[in-house]
Amino acid sequence: MIADLFTAQVIIGILASGIRLATPYLYASIGETFGQRSGVLNLGVEGQMLLGAFGAFFVTLTTGNLWLGLLAAVIIGLVMGLLMAFISVTLQAQQGISGIGVYLFGLGLSDLLFQKLVGTVETVSGFRPVHIPFLSDIPVLGEIFFSQNLMVYGAFALVPIAWFVLNKTTLGLKIRAVGENPQAADSLGVSVNRVRYFTVTLGGILASIAGASLSIALLNVFQQNMTSGLGFIAVALVYFGAWRPLGVLAGALLFSLVNALQLWIQVLSIPIPPDFAVMMPYVLTIVALVLTVSRVRPPSALTKVYERGE
Repeated sequence: MIADLFTAQVIIGILASGIRLATPYLYASIGETFGQRSGVLNLGVEGQMLLGAFGAFFVTLTTGNLWLGLLAAVIIGLVMGLLMAFISVTLQAQQGISGIGVYLFGLGLSDLLFQKLVGTVETVSGFRPVHIPFLSDIPVLGEIFFSQNLMVYGAFALVPIAWFVLNKTTLGLKIRAVGENPQAADSLGVSVNRVRYFTVTLGGILASIAGASLSIALLNVFQQNMTSGLGFIAVALVYFGAWRPLGVLAGALLFSLVNALQLWIQVLSIPIPPDFAVMMPYVLTIVALVLTVSRVRPPSALTKVYERGE
């Protein structure tokens, strides 16, 4: 019954799950925020996540070492980020189309590698919850916030770090300048291409780590197309959050809590059609974009290629 959703145990479970499920959203969205603030739209986030998820899973499966698995995801993200930067910045391809190409590449390659190297569903022992001393003992709050795994803590720590870098450092000033007025930034000696290469590559690394958080921290398994559109929601969250890390955090929590809610609806066998429950996060994506995109201003140079002398 619907009343089962309002018991204390279920509410705590939904909130704890929501915090945990926000992890891949945060890694991918913060990385995409850096790229878009410099003027580059990366729609290949989903493909980068899938390859990162498989790489982390496969290395962990074969070595038993989670940190090597995470390192593999970082390396894969670095390569995929450089690939996206080369296509978008050096070759100056249309960013939307090239991003879809990167997504399809990641989708197809991760599927192929899974079939050839694994072939069947396997599980790994992922990152375990780390109970922060004293804080995890706080009633209710301890279970929700302070009994998560390391990748969850890392995702939430990334938000203030990103805010500080973008708003309080010279690097952040260069990123924002390149995304707003690359001509002016270039005239002041800022290398537009170098800044964009850095942000897009960083975005690729964080997207790959987002995928790893699924395969070796949250689900501890790899399946074909396991992200199920999460990468595209991550891109939408950047718009929802108005290109601000704190806004992205708010959006990630909203979407993850809705996702946690639909999972609990299925677990409790509440008489709501399961297809409708699964659809909830994606409907929210559309509604959020309709309500927010017209009210916020993107970086002026977003999706615009830059050539010196123009």
